[in-house]
Amino acid sequence: MKIDSAKIEALRALLAVPRRKVVVVAHTNPDGDAVGASTAWREVLAAMGHEVTMIVPNKYPYFLDWMPDIRELVIFRTASERGLEAIRAADLIFCLDFNSLSRLEGLGEALAENRSAQRVLIDHHLSPDEGFDLQFSYPEASSTCFLLYCIIERLCGTEVITRRMAESLYVGMMTDTGNFAFSSLTPALYRALAVLVEKGLDVPAIHNNVYNGYTEDRARLFGYAIHRKMNIIQNGTVAYMSLTEAEMRRYRFQQGDSEGFVNYPLTVRKMKMSAMFLGHHKFIRVSLRSRGDVDVNLFARKYFDGGGHKNAAGGKSFVSMDETIARYIRSVEEFARDGGLDSPPLL
Repeated sequence: MKIDSAKIEALRALLAVPRRKVVVVAHTNPDGDAVGASTAWREVLAAMGHEVTMIVPNKYPYFLDWMPDIRELVIFRTASERGLEAIRAADLIFCLDFNSLSRLEGLGEALAENRSAQRVLIDHHLSPDEGFDLQFSYPEASSTCFLLYCIIERLCGTEVITRRMAESLYVGMMTDTGNFAFSSLTPALYRALAVLVEKGLDVPAIHNNVYNGYTEDRARLFGYAIHRKMNIIQNGTVAYMSLTEAEMRRYRFQQGDSEGFVNYPLTVRKMKMSAMFLGHHKFIRVSLRSRGDVDVNLFARKYFDGGGHKNAAGGKSFVSMDETIARYIRSVEEFARDGGLDSPPLL
C-alpha cells in the first residue's frame, strides 16, 4: 500500500497551523480499530501542540477498558453537550474508521452543522462518501490502525511512536484481522508490527486483555447462541444466528458481548458465509462474514442497505426478526443462483 505523497503534504500543511482545535471521531459501536486509531492519533496531534477531543457515538466494549487514554473518549450518547461544544469549536475534524456520516447516528447530524471545519477521512472501507476535504481512503489496508501507522511513518517518522501509541495501534491491527488470520496480511503489515514490538509492548498481555476479558454471562450467551440459535442452510455452506432483546437481557448483555459470534460458524467445514442478527429497540443489526471469494460487502449493499469489506460487512433491518430472517434466507437463495456463493471448495 502506497500513501499518496501529495495527500501527506496536504495533511502536513493542515497540521502546520499552530494550536488547532481538533475533533477526532470514530463510528457507532466503536471496536478495537476505531478506539485504537482514535487514541493513537490523539497522542500524535497533542504532541504537535493541538487541542484534541475524541468523540464516539456510544460506549466502547468493556474489554477495551484498559486501553491508553480511553477515559478521554467523549461518549456522545451520555455527554452530548460536551461533544457538541467541541464540535462547534473545531476547525479540523478527523473521521476515523468509517466512510459515511450515516454510521454516526445523531453525532453525524452534529458534525454536519459545522460547515467551516475542514474534514479529513482516514479509513479502509469501500465507497466513501463525498464531502471530505482530504481523503486517506485505502480499502486494501487491513485496518485503519495500519493505515494510520503508515501515515504517521510518512508524516513524522516512527520515532514519534510511544509504547502507549504502539499498544493502541496493535489492538486495531490485531482485532480487525481476527488476530492476524484474515486477508490483507502483507509484508508491510508485519514490518509495522515489528516496529511496534520494538517500542516495548507486551503482545501476550494485550491478547489476554482483549480476548480473555469477557464475563461469565457472555460465555453462557455464546453457548446459547451456538447451541440453540445457529442454523445452517445451503447444504452446509451458509449459517445464521439471531438474538432478540429479550434473549440478550436474559444473559445481562453488555456492549461488545456479541463480538466474534458471527465468525464462529466459519470454523465449520465447507462453511462460506455467516450472518448474525441482533435485535435493538428500533432496528436489527446485521453482521456478515465470509471466507474465500464470497463477497458479503456486495450482499450487504444489495439486500440490507449496508456494506463494508469483501469478507466482513454489515447492515440494518427495520422489520421484525422473523421477517428479517426470512428475507435473509430468500436473499441467500438468490445470491447463490447468481453465483455469489461460487468459490473453490472449502475443506
